Amino acid sequence: MEKLSMVVRDRARVFVVDDTETNIDLLVETLGEEYDVGVALDGVAAMDDIAASNPDLVLLDVMMPVMDGYEVCRRLKADARTRDIPIIFITARNEVEDQTQGFALGAVDFISKPFSPPVVQARVRTHVQLRRAREELADQNRILEERVRERTAALQRRTEELNSTQLEIIRRLGRAAEFKDNETGLHVIRMSHYCRILAPRAGLSAEETEVLFLAAPMHDIGKIGIPDGILLKPSALDHEEMLVMRRHPGIGAGIIGRHNSILLETARQVALTHHEKWDGTGYPRGLAGNDIPIVGRITAVADVFDALTSTRPYKAPWSLERTLDWMQGERGRHFDPALIDYFVQNLHEIMKIYERWKEQDEPDPRIL
Repeated sequence: MEKLSMVVRDRARVFVVDDTETNIDLLVETLGEEYDVGVALDGVAAMDDIAASNPDLVLLDVMMPVMDGYEVCRRLKADARTRDIPIIFITARNEVEDQTQGFALGAVDFISKPFSPPVVQARVRTHVQLRRAREELADQNRILEERVRERTAALQRRTEELNSTQLEIIRRLGRAAEFKDNETGLHVIRMSHYCRILAPRAGLSAEETEVLFLAAPMHDIGKIGIPDGILLKPSALDHEEMLVMRRHPGIGAGIIGRHNSILLETARQVALTHHEKWDGTGYPRGLAGNDIPIVGRITAVADVFDALTSTRPYKAPWSLERTLDWMQGERGRHFDPALIDYFVQNLHEIMKIYERWKEQDEPDPRIL
């Protein structure tokens, strides 16, 4: 029987498409020490080269003659040989509609011109790691399918390896979302612990509680697909911007996908439903009451509490008293009433978590 093996590459491959040689030279200089870099000066020439070289990532200019970057992206995503290669647009066109069009075509990120080499390096590294993680998971799945036909003991071993890989993917995707947003990793740590406090009070088993604790950091993974101009705006969003922002639960659920894995399915539910409201006025589906999965209802309470008591680009942190008053006022409207009761009853444990994982420069909400 032919053995299956993991594909190991010493260096990742990045392909750069830009009609300006100066930009090509700068990107090669920025990435050349860490990656094998291929280049093309126009979209037409790039198509065959990308299919032949199968890079781990494509950096793609938008405004090019003959075939612009959007058309190149559209054709790459339509080709079975290249559809899974992540594409980052590098462009001076930073309007919301431009970025929305790019993400709709399948791009994973945007980098603005003139670009900063450290930003390019960080974003490329993030998305290359994500692709490698997905390839590793696919290889693990193929190995598992092979071994299950051989012996039961091997099946158990590969299942454990697969679970470990899934956890690593969740961690990497969570880091990607943190990089896209301006929140630190402490937000997802705190709100995950808040979920772990609430879950058993809401009737979840010890195993279900631990799964939610591991899945909760994925709640905002869909923000990867939201333009920076909206995500980091230091003031209130207008109506059109809010409509774009409200796409992130669906984007997040799509990134995670449907799986037999309890962990990944819980993460998908959390991403999709943490902005639903008890009275049915939330999004994206307008679910109400117990139709909202319990993991989404728990995450909503934990996420909102941490958001209100933390600094954001558009607001200063709220005091603990103001936060609790507002959340209790939303009992039965925004939030599951029972969960608000559990939250208040366990406030001492909640504040222990806050104290342990608070930001270095964040004021204590109890004394604001």
